[in-house]
Amino acid sequence: MKKYRPSFNKPSSNHPNNDDQSVRAKKHLGQHFLTDENIAAKIADTLSYEGYDKVLEIGPGMGVLTKYLLEKNSEVHVIEIDTESVEYLESHYLHLSGRIHEKDFLKHDLGEIFKQEQFAVIGNFPYNISTQIVFKVLQMRDQIPEFSGMFQKEVAKRICEKEGNKTYGILSVLTQAFFEAEYLFTVPPSVFNPPPKVDSGVLRLRRKENFSLDCDEKLFFRIVKTSFNQRRKTLRNSLKTLNLPDNLREDAIFGLRPEQLGFQQFIELTQKIEPYAVSSNR
Repeated sequence: MKKYRPSFNKPSSNHPNNDDQSVRAKKHLGQHFLTDENIAAKIADTLSYEGYDKVLEIGPGMGVLTKYLLEKNSEVHVIEIDTESVEYLESHYLHLSGRIHEKDFLKHDLGEIFKQEQFAVIGNFPYNISTQIVFKVLQMRDQIPEFSGMFQKEVAKRICEKEGNKTYGILSVLTQAFFEAEYLFTVPPSVFNPPPKVDSGVLRLRRKENFSLDCDEKLFFRIVKTSFNQRRKTLRNSLKTLNLPDNLREDAIFGLRPEQLGFQQFIELTQKIEPYAVSSNR
């Protein structure tokens, strides 16, 4: 595949609307445009491109990351909700013709784009919907072997955190049950236009192959979420709403707090509870 790098007009840090080649960052969309070419290239390199040949970039903006993705031997699709950004991409990235999707990633049926094919997901994710993006990737994990991109640093760290730490939580457990999570590097506010008020962090998720949860998935998700809703309490107290029998609640695992359990222990906890769970409540 011929490598192609389209021209890119980086917006002025002081005057993002100084010409017709720039897109105005919109606060309600959580847009912070990356302006550092080296970081964009590093993010593109986080994907292995092994076992798939299609990539979906979320929120490409003016394509600073897109241009480096197009250099890889893969079929790049972008999904963007901002009409102004779509118009910019259509006029500057002719090689993306037919693969620019003006849709809301969270609401759009990605099966219309990829059918049953495998594809990776990447992007500089808006802070205000980043956790929702992760949950959708979890739902579609059978088609997504790899996922990487930029989050608010605190969120990226939480996703990759191990048990026993205060930042470890729902996202950590559910993500690590299905993916190998790795925090890669930190990005300062100064490389964005406009700059956010916090640092950003880039992470990579790689799907665990031949992995079986070995318990009821809906119940597993419910137990993890219910446990961390009262994370300071022991599981014996935080899971009271499940109306479990007293003899089960005397099991030693119920004396622990949720942050003390790794994802494998949450699987074991779900297996213990499963015989007592009411199917209709799962």
